[in-house]
Amino acid sequence: MISPMQKLFNKYINYLEAERGASPYTVRNYTNDLLGNYARGAERGFFQFLRQKKINSLEEVDKHVLRDYISWLMDQGVVKPSIARKLSAIRSFYRYLMREEIISTNLLEKASTPKLDRRLPSFLSVEETVRLLEAPDPATPQGQRDRALLELLYASGLRVSELVNLDLEQVNLNTNEVRVWGKGSKERVTLIGEPAARMLSTYLSQGRPELQGKKRSSAVFLNRYGGRLPTRRIQKILEKYANVANIDKRVHPHLLRHTFATHLLDGGADLRVVQELLGHAQLSSTQIYTHVSQSQAKKIYLSAHPMAQKRDNELEDK
Repeated sequence: MISPMQKLFNKYINYLEAERGASPYTVRNYTNDLLGNYARGAERGFFQFLRQKKINSLEEVDKHVLRDYISWLMDQGVVKPSIARKLSAIRSFYRYLMREEIISTNLLEKASTPKLDRRLPSFLSVEETVRLLEAPDPATPQGQRDRALLELLYASGLRVSELVNLDLEQVNLNTNEVRVWGKGSKERVTLIGEPAARMLSTYLSQGRPELQGKKRSSAVFLNRYGGRLPTRRIQKILEKYANVANIDKRVHPHLLRHTFATHLLDGGADLRVVQELLGHAQLSSTQIYTHVSQSQAKKIYLSAHPMAQKRDNELEDK
């Protein structure tokens, strides 16, 4: 028998998918954060916590319950970024309940929560990026595909979901533009440079027809059977070439998105322009890259400025 909370959650998910255009990835995260992962692992979902506390009404949830939930998660070793995501899911769910007049009062609306540290995103240096991009063998169809894929991720800052769902009609090599639908089904146009456009053109004219064979597909990136290249395979491709390029970092699609944004800001790009290219709804989501850029600037300053070097040596002598 479906519980009342489960029924409300199902309605909420229908709302996210139908009206907000939520992706399967978002639905999966919200399910784990609110309902919990019943298939495996420890109970960490918000509804699981409420059941343990014998809280049967969503209107009973206030700032004290929320703080107890945070403490419960911390005791289980849940990292702060994951806690922040769970709190965001809870607040979004409660805004929906108020919108639908399912609850009369949202006691979480003004509830403050402990400040959670934001980790600075990792990124590749320019030299590491070049090694990664040059790792695939352009003499094979798979190598042409992989080189085009890596070049496009770095040149455009696309999310991996946007790359996976990319169709031929969305790519315009005459203007070097790619049209994508990001989070919330919002359309945006992102630009690509000449190296990425050149590699993409080579792949589309040579490598892709070889991979496609007799099958029909509108997808830009195909697997060896002519079907759309899945997310998991793209992750494996990046891991493979990170090893080939001897990059001592965990390389994944989002790392290239971080690298794209950081290199733009290091090159003097305007923050609002980077926000638009990344498809961020809030400027605060883009601003974290300014901290990375400033951190990089500090390293360059300390290594290049003669008085900074002198001061650094004096401190070491003391």
